[in-house]
Amino acid sequence: MSRLTDQEIIDKIRGGNEYSYSLLVNRYKSLVYTLALRLLKIREDAEEVAQDTFCNAFNSLDSFRGDSKFSTWLYRIAYRKSIDQLRRKERRKANEIGVIDENIHLGFTDRQMERMDHQARKQIVKNTIARLPDEDALLITLFYLNEQSLVEISEVMDLPVNTLKVRLFRSRKRLLVLLKDQLEPGIIQQYGG
Repeated sequence: MSRLTDQEIIDKIRGGNEYSYSLLVNRYKSLVYTLALRLLKIREDAEEVAQDTFCNAFNSLDSFRGDSKFSTWLYRIAYRKSIDQLRRKERRKANEIGVIDENIHLGFTDRQMERMDHQARKQIVKNTIARLPDEDALLITLFYLNEQSLVEISEVMDLPVNTLKVRLFRSRKRLLVLLKDQLEPGIIQQYGG
């Protein structure tokens, strides 16, 4: 049953099998949580937003028209709930950030990335993304870690694709500047840092 497409699962839910919703939750829970955590920086807040996102999505499933992918629709709900949370609460600074499960290349060659220990590389990237401004961290997360297209991110953030291209370019540059102290100088110089 887990090989069903999102739309097939949604059709089952709409047909009365509400238990199928757990398949969608399991499929997207870590991605929604990571997105919320990138914005909120506080685990408890991110967990609350993730839970609210899935509750809201379930209750609004009839309004999902399929114009975009389900994941894009879900990310948009999570993004808006995260922004609402930021507006409601006074922001607290925290150094915690979600675990990055995937490798992020950002233009480095595989050979250069292999020189760094895998765990050390994950920790460096994790810590560095946490130091980025919220919007930069979100863009890097959505584009590189969640592998969302610029069109999908545009739908999530309500921004034109060309604006996102510029912001992603700048976010990547900021990340490279922050990584400069962590990586071999030759790597950064090669990529314009």
